[in-house]
Amino acid sequence: MNTVTLSNNNQLNFPNNIREIYGLEAGDTFEFISYNNRIELIPLKPIKKMKGLFQGIDTNIIREDDRI
Repeated sequence: MNTVTLSNNNQLNFPNNIREIYGLEAGDTFEFISYNNRIELIPLKPIKKMKGLFQGIDTNIIREDDRI
C-alpha cells in the first residue's frame, strides 16, 4: 500500500511508482471527487496526451441484426 502525508503547505507528494504507472508529471491537474467518505483524484489530461491510450483494444463486437 502506498501512503502519503499532507504537508504543512497542504501538498501531497505522489510516490515514484504511482507517478510512473499513471504517467503523472509536475503541473498535471486533478479533479477531487468526494464519494462515500473517501476522496478520489481524477487526472485531467489533454486529449492529445490520450493518443494511443486504447491501442490494441479489440473493437470487434457482435451486433444485433437491426444495428449498423
